[in-house]
Amino acid sequence: MAQIGIDLNRFILEEERKFPKASGSLSMALMAIEAAAKIIASHVRMAGLADVLGKAGKVNVQGEEVQKLDELSNEILINHLSDCGQFYALASEELDEPIFPSKGVDGKYVISFDPLDGSSNIDVNVSIGTIFSIHKKVTGTIDDFLQEGYKQVAAGYIIYGSSTMFVLTTGNGVNGFTLDPSVGMFLLSHPDMKIPEKGKIYSINEANAKKWTQPKLIDYIEALKEEGYTTRYIGSMVADVHRTLIKGGIFGYPADKKNTNGKLRLLYEAAPMAFIIEQAGGKATNGEIDILQVKPTDIHQRTPVFLGSKKEINQLLEFIK
Repeated sequence: MAQIGIDLNRFILEEERKFPKASGSLSMALMAIEAAAKIIASHVRMAGLADVLGKAGKVNVQGEEVQKLDELSNEILINHLSDCGQFYALASEELDEPIFPSKGVDGKYVISFDPLDGSSNIDVNVSIGTIFSIHKKVTGTIDDFLQEGYKQVAAGYIIYGSSTMFVLTTGNGVNGFTLDPSVGMFLLSHPDMKIPEKGKIYSINEANAKKWTQPKLIDYIEALKEEGYTTRYIGSMVADVHRTLIKGGIFGYPADKKNTNGKLRLLYEAAPMAFIIEQAGGKATNGEIDILQVKPTDIHQRTPVFLGSKKEINQLLEFIK
């Protein structure tokens, strides 16, 4: 196990040394994400004092109003990821089509990202975050983004809350790093993170219960209540999943009559979070199959999402199947 307090860059390099055939390109890619995250974190901390709160006056490809901080975070990530030369292509939740950076023509990876998850919470000072998913370049076309989640080579999220944390997996467990602003480094604070086998919290928007397209889901929630579970729902996926990872339980965003295919994006949100949760010993499903087994057909594809501790997910599947 890595030493508590080791900085993220050193951790990445030491992990690379465990694999002699590694080229170092993934390490450089992750370092570019880290650099962008630090800059975004600094803007988030100053959001109330700088002109980055409020709407940007635009609507993104998802049909959602773009927040100023959304737009700024997207620009910061695009600039850093394009400039590092390791990514052949970038797909952002905020953009219609992928970007193919000129410096990434020889890049070995493609990356999908949600620059700032939880946009509706920006103006009310609730935790928000950045989510990313990395796959290997295979064909050198847009099809490289349409790979199953289990083929991810790395995934992670950065949560901007009471502290800024970078949670990362490269398919060998999950580690969490907390930003120390006094030295400007992410330091290992949560080594080898494991989700509890069961929890006592369910995280789902029950206000939509009458609209859910899976009627047995209501019975499942009632069963959790009978067992003494409490509900916690923030409405920022990064924050809700981060709590679920640490405390156990279940997070869910099911399909409903308005969002018949679910609301969360497979590439930018569901698949990377599922990879992290499963690497931490949990489970993730769309209600039918493991989310990591779903082969995308579109870069903006949506999906129902349920993820968390094994006990809760297994019980959910018993109810809805």
